[in-house]
Amino acid sequence: MTDWQPGTNRAMLQRRAELLSALRHFFLERSVMEVDVPSLGRSTVTDSNIESIYAGTFRNSGYLQTSPEYFMKRLLATGAGDIYCLGKAFRQGELGSRHNPEFSLLEWYRCGWDEYQLMNEVAELISQLHAKKSSQSLVITQRSYADCFIEAVGVDPHSAELGQLQEMAVAAASASWADETRANCLDLLFSQLVEPQLPLGLVFVHQYPACQSALAQLDSNTQGQLISRRFEVFLNRMELANGYLELTDSAEQRERFAADIKQRKLTGKAPIPIDQHLLAALDQGLPSCAGVALGVDRLLMQLEGADSIAKVMPFSWDRC
Repeated sequence: MTDWQPGTNRAMLQRRAELLSALRHFFLERSVMEVDVPSLGRSTVTDSNIESIYAGTFRNSGYLQTSPEYFMKRLLATGAGDIYCLGKAFRQGELGSRHNPEFSLLEWYRCGWDEYQLMNEVAELISQLHAKKSSQSLVITQRSYADCFIEAVGVDPHSAELGQLQEMAVAAASASWADETRANCLDLLFSQLVEPQLPLGLVFVHQYPACQSALAQLDSNTQGQLISRRFEVFLNRMELANGYLELTDSAEQRERFAADIKQRKLTGKAPIPIDQHLLAALDQGLPSCAGVALGVDRLLMQLEGADSIAKVMPFSWDRC
């Protein structure tokens, strides 16, 4: 019996330790303060596409957090300034070569910045880490979501009719997609048809469809189409990070939470209590800021050329 042993050797443990140290050094040099927030909270995200792990406690119940975002925004509302958190996050039902129920996440916020300034900092961070592993310079590309989608699929994601997207989703997956939402169809088509055609290197995809805004602000592109000020980061076609120009309007956030709850009910998913502490913080006033969450395990996979997340963490779920 060998499953008691870690999934990594000492050399990989050392490289993981070096990466964590390098991440902290990067922010120390830039005077971004590390914060330590709870992994267990009474509420969690309401997004119908993200499932949290329920946790019972002695007298109460709660959820293991899918990210430190809500707690960090409460700190931002008190004037904490530029902050980052490097720790564990948890998601239900995520297991595979790129997923583990427990994973390491780096999340940070820059006050007064927009998403493009933050993209530049993400590029600087990953370029520095890549340079330690390779003598070849890292090719960095920025492309709009629409440009990537049109090139790969031949359809404008902002103006395509829902029925057309549903037909394409059925063709790409199964008949069960015939009644799916616009956001879910776009997400499927992007992951199945667009991601495999992204350029190699570090790619920033920005100006996501408005229906995928999550906690990002909305805006219009040069064609007058409504878009979300959100970006995702891919390294050699693997998604690493997700960032926003953060929504600061508490009324709009309430509406989005309510829409999430409605969607969860329609799909038969368990109801989630809305995080009233976060809404109170937004009422108080969240400073204008941009934030991003980066998967540390996936980053290490790419830097070390590993084909499975289990090979870069000491104990994946299969060994727990």
